[in-house]
Amino acid sequence: MRRLRPRPRLLSLHLLVLLLLFLPPTDCRAQERVGEVFRRVNPSVVIIRARWKEVTGRVSEVGSGFLISADGKIITAAHVVQTADEITAEFLGGETITAKVVSSEPEADVALLELERPPAQPILARMGDSDTVQVGDQVFIIGAPYGIGHTLSVGYVSARYKPNTVYGTMSLAEFFQTDAAINPGNSGGPMFNMAGEVIGVASHNISKSGGFEGLGFVVTINLAKRILLEQKSFWSGMAGLVVQGNLAKALNVPQPYGILVQQVAANSPSALIGLKPSTIPATIDGKALLVGGDILLSVLDMRIGDSSYEEIQERLTGSRSTPIHARPHARATRPVVPAPAKGSRTGPRLRLASRIAWTTGSGMASHRLSGCERGKGSMKQSVVPRGRTGAPVSFR
Repeated sequence: MRRLRPRPRLLSLHLLVLLLLFLPPTDCRAQERVGEVFRRVNPSVVIIRARWKEVTGRVSEVGSGFLISADGKIITAAHVVQTADEITAEFLGGETITAKVVSSEPEADVALLELERPPAQPILARMGDSDTVQVGDQVFIIGAPYGIGHTLSVGYVSARYKPNTVYGTMSLAEFFQTDAAINPGNSGGPMFNMAGEVIGVASHNISKSGGFEGLGFVVTINLAKRILLEQKSFWSGMAGLVVQGNLAKALNVPQPYGILVQQVAANSPSALIGLKPSTIPATIDGKALLVGGDILLSVLDMRIGDSSYEEIQERLTGSRSTPIHARPHARATRPVVPAPAKGSRTGPRLRLASRIAWTTGSGMASHRLSGCERGKGSMKQSVVPRGRTGAPVSFR
């Protein structure tokens, strides 16, 4: 009796069928689930457009954000709106509403906006608990990369970092690292978990090519809520540059640390108390910057460099809560200014080395500083040039 041997092709087919039967179709289900959740939460995401003036002219910035309250509160990235003169938020259906900053913390790169009126049909983003997020969790980000609105990118949580462990700047931020694409325009957009809850605020990426390379950083939502909704971090409307060492000597700053005002947002607290931004491009000790504006020496009788950033913020906001990230020996070398009193266009006890007047001639650069006290009391001060400082100065 002849035995029948299974043909190789038939055997391979049987094995393939068995393999398909026993493999769980997780990938297809996951893709379907991402699409479903995306369509449900997408209407809560907005495109942020910010405009301001620079020395070279008008500048526009595109970012993202998400609606958290029916009365028109939006969370976004601080670097998108910190010094903006005009801000608008565009919803999925095309409705565009003017907004203003009510709270901001550049050291954590988060800001809170308020719309001038509530949207017609508000759909709110639901905020989750970022403390429960683990490395390996699947996530997705919605934003406007390069201005292309409501774009989806999917990835995983690659790592998480406690405050002051990634950068010297943005030292208050607690970050998730993700391989979900974050490009220019994504900043401020929400990162969702697979339940459709916001667990983070997209901040930036690290790239050598200029494009996305799998290193995206997202501020945790619990930190954002604590800073913006509980502590209500003060918004100055100013961008500044810490001056110290050779730079401080070149600018004749009469103390080890100061903050050179670079930009001031229109109608911000900084603008209302009369802070003047720098307008003259220069290079000092190899560092490109703008000069010609005010230099902050102290805030609320707290000298820049002597008190911690958290202590100054606490005084400005009137908060008595525990600092988010206490660093007892940290110097306050970040730009903060007090808000003006109601009915007044001056702020309380803001000491300035003011109006750097630059003159050039015969290849030489000289400068003069005059100090003043804005607000309570007054003080006049004249600082003579130091002469040679060892810090080469050039103008562009």
